[in-house]
Amino acid sequence: MAFLLVVVYIAFISLGIPDSLIGSAWPAIYAEMELPVEAVSAVTLLISGSTVLSGFLSTGVINRFGTAKVTAVSTAMTALALIGFSFAPAFWVMLPLAVILGLGAGAIDAGLNNFVALHCKASHMNFLHCFYGVGVSLSPYLMSVALSHSGWRWGYRYTFFIQAAITLLLICSIPLWKKVTSKDQAAEEEQQTNISVFQLAKKSTVRMVWIIMLATNALEYTCGTWASTYLVNVKNFSPETGALGLTVYYAGMALGRFVSGIVSSKIKTWSRIWLGCGIVGGAAVFMLIPLNGWCFVGGLALMGFGNGSIYPNLIHLTPSNFGKDLSQAVMGSQIAFAYIGVMIAPPLVSFVCKFLGMSIYPLFLAVLVVIMALALLVFAGMLKKQGKYNKEI
Repeated sequence: MAFLLVVVYIAFISLGIPDSLIGSAWPAIYAEMELPVEAVSAVTLLISGSTVLSGFLSTGVINRFGTAKVTAVSTAMTALALIGFSFAPAFWVMLPLAVILGLGAGAIDAGLNNFVALHCKASHMNFLHCFYGVGVSLSPYLMSVALSHSGWRWGYRYTFFIQAAITLLLICSIPLWKKVTSKDQAAEEEQQTNISVFQLAKKSTVRMVWIIMLATNALEYTCGTWASTYLVNVKNFSPETGALGLTVYYAGMALGRFVSGIVSSKIKTWSRIWLGCGIVGGAAVFMLIPLNGWCFVGGLALMGFGNGSIYPNLIHLTPSNFGKDLSQAVMGSQIAFAYIGVMIAPPLVSFVCKFLGMSIYPLFLAVLVVIMALALLVFAGMLKKQGKYNKEI
């Protein structure tokens, strides 16, 4: 099981690698292709929309083909999309590649999250998402290096090489899943109920967790997509320095998840969630203060640190909150609504900033924090009434 966990961790690096690329590369892409700055919304909409679709369909696909094969094929899809981006001669070529990228990401996310939630401790879930943080931190750093020397296209090629290597590892590890996973675990996974999203929507707790997932991921990707552009356009950073500032944000996220995993044996999951929420609130207030660009980068690091622990801890509680038989279905829907937030928020920032100016961006982040905090309070109250609050598997 230990070696399989290492493979799963590495797979989550592959999940994180594509997510921060478009945000860090966009200032250079739209300048080269002579595009309006808000054109990035078309790419993020297609990526997140395809991930939403993949998340909703993931239960049936994983039940049929298994987590190992779905993860390997999906990672290969993301690798192909990355190399395609690097050679794209025009903006319109990026659009179908964005669909391929999103479809691959959704299946990886839902399958691996449910596997770890069912079979591993909370510390492993946090470390798993810490490795996602490694992936999203690595991408803007490599993009920053590429922008300084050879251009944004090589940033995509560098990440393709990593993604291709991870794909090969996952293909080679497929027999390992069968050997390591016990008969009881396999039977348990096969008993997953393939319930429709309309049936899930009848449950008030499911609806509320959807709102939380939407808000926390909208916050994460609004930072990831627009922070670099904000630093360049408002704080007068160069494109490569803006990409480096975004690296600090994702490094804060990875660190938050690592620390959450370390303290998981001493601090209950819900306590870690509330602590993260408090840090996010403080970061939002700090970022509203009109200080210099590097102070804003410090606020981004705190935002990543606090918000980074909320998502994996809620994901880990899925079997406890909703039952093991429904965990894969709820997990897929949670991933889908997380990416609905990803799909809606960055274009909404584009729309708001077009009329009110880019300086409104920190206020937009603060509003998302308030929505997330209120939804968490309501959800926790629902679980308390059902006797499931602070109950862990």
